Amino acid sequence: MKVLEKFFNKYEHLFLEGGKYEKYHPAYMALYTFMFTPGETTKRGAHIRDAVDLKRVMFTVVLALIPATIFGMWNVGYQYYHQAGTAFTNIDAFMYGFWKVLPMIIVSYAVGLGIEFYFAVLRGHDVNEGYLVTGLLIPLIMPVTLPLWILAVSVAFSVIIGKEVFGGTGMNIVNPALTARAFAFFAYPTFMSGNEVWIPKPENVDAYSGETILGALGQGHQLAYTWKDMFFGTVPGSIGETSVLMILIGAALLLLTKVASWRIMLSGFAGAALMAFIFNLWGANALMQLPWWQHLLVGGLAFGVVFMATDPVTATQTRKGKWIYGFLIGVFAILVRVFNPAYPEGVMLAILLLNVVAPTIDYYVVQANIKKRMKRLEKQTA
Repeated sequence: MKVLEKFFNKYEHLFLEGGKYEKYHPAYMALYTFMFTPGETTKRGAHIRDAVDLKRVMFTVVLALIPATIFGMWNVGYQYYHQAGTAFTNIDAFMYGFWKVLPMIIVSYAVGLGIEFYFAVLRGHDVNEGYLVTGLLIPLIMPVTLPLWILAVSVAFSVIIGKEVFGGTGMNIVNPALTARAFAFFAYPTFMSGNEVWIPKPENVDAYSGETILGALGQGHQLAYTWKDMFFGTVPGSIGETSVLMILIGAALLLLTKVASWRIMLSGFAGAALMAFIFNLWGANALMQLPWWQHLLVGGLAFGVVFMATDPVTATQTRKGKWIYGFLIGVFAILVRVFNPAYPEGVMLAILLLNVVAPTIDYYVVQANIKKRMKRLEKQTA
């Protein structure tokens, strides 16, 4: 690493003010700070000194995603060999899934970072580390059979329309990863829904079913999986969303490092549980009859609540607002899931909706606090 650092330092003058490649300084600094600690330090003045910066926060989230990513790769292979009816080992399953998922991750990062570098050079500011997380989230919430060109177009849409038009990292009003999934779902629905998009088709099989749990229940079919299958994740679905166990491991890391809000997570699951319990009392269709606690194990609910709803940029900022925000995400996720058989997975729409409403929630929370304090002041001065 010392040799590489010396190489960067040797040519640094070319990217500084007055250098030959001055306008590419943001791209140079992005590569440098990605691999090394910035050489600039505070000399004087009052500043907050902390070991945590944006890059380390993003790396923490990436680490929290690793369990779901590794399991997702294995599950892709497991589902494939299971449908093919051939003998396989865990290594076979993982390697098959690895070579299916890796190109999606590479395309996501290549397209997304390429666009971010372009806008950084165009605007003359440093490249932010926000896409380190988004670049991994996007493939994990997609079907493994999604063509790479659709993934590339979805990434470009999410970065440009969902993020850069608002000013870049920290300025977007909706989650970029969910923006990519929403774009792919509505622009290319045949590649994002149905029974055959979740599992690569085995060559020796003419017809097979990769029907998800929510898809089956939405069509009134019988549930073919146990709660253990749901919890451990040996079911068809988006790459990183099937294993609640792996998601909870990631959640534990986020909570221990205080990167994510436990209030949003807890209230999100509470809202979903309460709404599902209410529908259990009604029981008008198969999704309403699914036990409320099983609603927490299926689909993308757990992944969305843990990794998407807690996005600090698009979530609420006030303490009370976090409780309201998370609770409403859980409620709306179950509402969409139960009442829309054509799209039984509602957590994406619920989070995007509450992303837009989040500033309003914070506004009324703040105004309520102001009114409460004004009344207290009036009593003291009376």
